[in-house]
Amino acid sequence: MKVLGIMSGTSIDGVDFALCRIDERRCELQALWSVKFPRALQQRLHAAASGAASSWEVGQLHHDLGRFYAAGAARGPRPQLIGLHGQTIFHNPDRRAPATLQIGEPAWLAEALRVPVVSNFRAADLAAGGQGAPLATAFHVRVFGQRGRHVCVNNLGGISNVTSIDWRRGPRPKVLAFDTGPANVLMDLAVRQLSGGRQHFDRNGAWAARGHVCEALVSGWLKHPFFAAPPPKSTGRELFGEPFFARAMAESMRARLSKYDLLATLTAFTARSIALNYARHLPGAPDAVVLAGGGGENGVLRTDLATALLSAGMETTLLPSAEAGWPSQSIEPAAFAWLAWLRWTRRAGNLPGTTGARRAVLCGQVTEPNAQLP
Repeated sequence: MKVLGIMSGTSIDGVDFALCRIDERRCELQALWSVKFPRALQQRLHAAASGAASSWEVGQLHHDLGRFYAAGAARGPRPQLIGLHGQTIFHNPDRRAPATLQIGEPAWLAEALRVPVVSNFRAADLAAGGQGAPLATAFHVRVFGQRGRHVCVNNLGGISNVTSIDWRRGPRPKVLAFDTGPANVLMDLAVRQLSGGRQHFDRNGAWAARGHVCEALVSGWLKHPFFAAPPPKSTGRELFGEPFFARAMAESMRARLSKYDLLATLTAFTARSIALNYARHLPGAPDAVVLAGGGGENGVLRTDLATALLSAGMETTLLPSAEAGWPSQSIEPAAFAWLAWLRWTRRAGNLPGTTGARRAVLCGQVTEPNAQLP
């Protein structure tokens, strides 16, 4: 089948579309394109993700975003099936009352392209006792797993998540996957605020490269209890979004950091939080780490991560995902194309050992296009 995966992540910068050819033996990328959010829509999404939007606005945004996805999907080749992640505006994996919400009404896609749409992937895992994340794990194993090696796939979107695929022994790999904390989210928030909204991210780490790291702030932030918590675990803007950034900004002002120092400090914090998670929770140093997502394009973040891993006693190779045949922006949408195919063929999409679910479940709900009625 030709399956289109659609993903907009916690960085809320735009939408990535990946058309994949999928069958029993392979998953191949056939087309990839992206559509940036218009500024007004982006601002509305940020308001919804930060809890500042009314229920009326969230309801309207749910449908406006669905129409935006449909218009973006129509720019590429026609698929036979669509996997729509939607835009996460709330994620609370607390075991007492777990909840998650991804908006973007799938009916607009089904009507516009006249093909079935699989969406709302996370709810079934949540209902089965899991955290609803990470869900890209099965795709990572299928595409990047290598017999005889320990390979990690680290997606650097708004939030950082890692999949550890340890296939050094046995007929099947040992898989561990979890969120490590922030990736681009804090750096993006800083650039947007400090530039008055004129810039949205630190392109190639240009600001961070001109600053100096405040070690005292990094050390304090690394004491956050999320980093010590064992997997399975997931997080979002609730922990490492606007509230965290507001406190970090206040602390940086008291420390009299320049805007370049702040970006250098946030970038170092991101890199070291990833390395800290690796050291505490992985079965050992990986042979290679495949970097995906927008953060993989940030040269300062890559350098800081390599330094942090080496300081943690982990000698490993950092490999841009494009060198493995998958451009960095293709990994997340392709993962949801894969998950949609699994749902359509009635196969479990979650790995309970990584999400914490009691059992494997069908992930996603299907919206089919209406036939022509008499």
